[in-house]
Amino acid sequence: MSSVPAASPALIEELVIGNRILFHEGVVDAFGHISVRHDQDSTKFLMSRHRAPGLVTAEDLITHDFDGNPLDRPGVRLYGERFIHGEIYRARPEVMAVVHCHAPALIPFGATRSALQPLYHMSGFLGAGVPIFEIRDAVGMSDMLIRTPALGKALAATLGDKPMALMRGHGATMVGLSIPMVVYRSIYAALNATLQMEAMRLGQPIFLEPEEARRAEATNNSALDRAWALWKQEAMGG
Repeated sequence: MSSVPAASPALIEELVIGNRILFHEGVVDAFGHISVRHDQDSTKFLMSRHRAPGLVTAEDLITHDFDGNPLDRPGVRLYGERFIHGEIYRARPEVMAVVHCHAPALIPFGATRSALQPLYHMSGFLGAGVPIFEIRDAVGMSDMLIRTPALGKALAATLGDKPMALMRGHGATMVGLSIPMVVYRSIYAALNATLQMEAMRLGQPIFLEPEEARRAEATNNSALDRAWALWKQEAMGG
């Protein structure tokens, strides 16, 4: 049995809610996942067992170490791409939550030369830049999945100090200082992608300048609770 102390009930509840919100808002479907750094041991993280995010409950959550090893519930099937989360937490001590998704609107920006940029104030965080992870550079031909610590480390290196990275032919990975922040970034990255494609059909988009993006991000970060409260009510049914 693990000697890691139990995570707080509030953190467990928030992680369950985060799973449900991401599904309700269309960021994930049967696939994708969200994790959170353990609030009693910063060298561990919590994530569901192998299950669709829209079905996750508190009983599905498992404590992992950064190598992707489960520290409780031995024998339970795990997400194959848990190494995304462990290696990002290892590389980024300030990161408290990670989302990996296959949101359809984001896929074209990881597979073309069109950079994902902040089109409106709600996505100001994109002004920091959005790198693209090319798995061929790390392993050659593959099934595109991050199945090993080495691939997780390569993805974390591409992410660097940015809020998110696109993954060519696969999806995207976002990070945040909290579950509400990473959920916000996941939702608005996908919405920005949809709007940016619409704007590109009309002509040359006018993106936020770096200073506009920084100021907008600061304002939005101060109001995460407003969005979270609505998304929670809609996803949890009250």
